[in-house]
Amino acid sequence: MTLADFFNVLSNNPSWVIIYFISLPILALLLGFFTGQNGINNPWRYIYSGIIYAASLPGVFAITLSVYLFFFERKSIMQTNMVTQVLPVASMLLTFYVIRKFVNLNYIPGFGKLGNLVTMLIALMLLLWILEKTHIMVFTYMPFQYFLLLLVGVLVVVRFSWSRISK
Repeated sequence: MTLADFFNVLSNNPSWVIIYFISLPILALLLGFFTGQNGINNPWRYIYSGIIYAASLPGVFAITLSVYLFFFERKSIMQTNMVTQVLPVASMLLTFYVIRKFVNLNYIPGFGKLGNLVTMLIALMLLLWILEKTHIMVFTYMPFQYFLLLLVGVLVVVRFSWSRISK
């Protein structure tokens, strides 16, 4: 099964996807009403963290997919799939908004790591877009494992420099 096949299955059977993405902000709202000001205490903050990751991983993937489709594949915005590209982002933003109303996000474990993931994805997509636009072609006999090491090195440099710039 390819990624396109997976998205076609989700688009053809959207009921479970819609239930999942609608239930995340509702669950966060119910948890906020239930915990009140105690949301920063254990185990509630770990439950909030789980809800945030359950909403943000598909949301970040949908953003990355949309950027790829619009900039690299040159797809029209009129071909945007509402179930796989819009609903995850809307659910992620609404879940963040609801949780932020009840709990300071600085108390949620791992939330800073999520921001770093988004930053790395944006930097990598920007780097790939620049390389594609400049039409740089490299022909090399470099073994693949050295290429992977080079890619990891570039990612470490981008992450380090971005953390220095953003402070």
